[in-house]
Amino acid sequence: MATKQPGATPATVALAQAGIAFTVRPYDHDPRAASFGLEAAEALGVSPERVFKTLLADVDGALTVAIVPVSGQLDLKALARAVGGRKAVMADPTAVERATGYVVGGISPVGQRRAHPAVLDASALEHASILVSGGRRGLDIELAPTDLVAITSAIVDEVGRA
Repeated sequence: MATKQPGATPATVALAQAGIAFTVRPYDHDPRAASFGLEAAEALGVSPERVFKTLLADVDGALTVAIVPVSGQLDLKALARAVGGRKAVMADPTAVERATGYVVGGISPVGQRRAHPAVLDASALEHASILVSGGRRGLDIELAPTDLVAITSAIVDEVGRA
């Protein structure tokens, strides 16, 4: 039986169990930060195009994970199209926290309480590695975008916009 490592999150545990290489990238989180993602990029000295935020939308009644660069926004119409839906709206934060097991600002696309359809913005594939939330504020994980696709079964499509 595996022992729980100090500071482990459901995301890091899931990645380790899947045998996926990743790097934990902690930083000092400022609760007054206007944008959690841009804060992470600056604190870690990484281009914002390589740092991706995890958003959840309601697509035709089903929660759907969207993973887009922190330097842009989610295109809800493109997200709905990517999963074969008609309409997408941002999901209620309370429902998101309940469904994922994470708090807003620290939602990882990996290790969520329940699996949801996921879409990764195609721009991720332009990078050898990207950063996503590690499951709490002040913690990112760096991994290959193809590994993120594999562990989340994500569709890759253009769902972000500048």
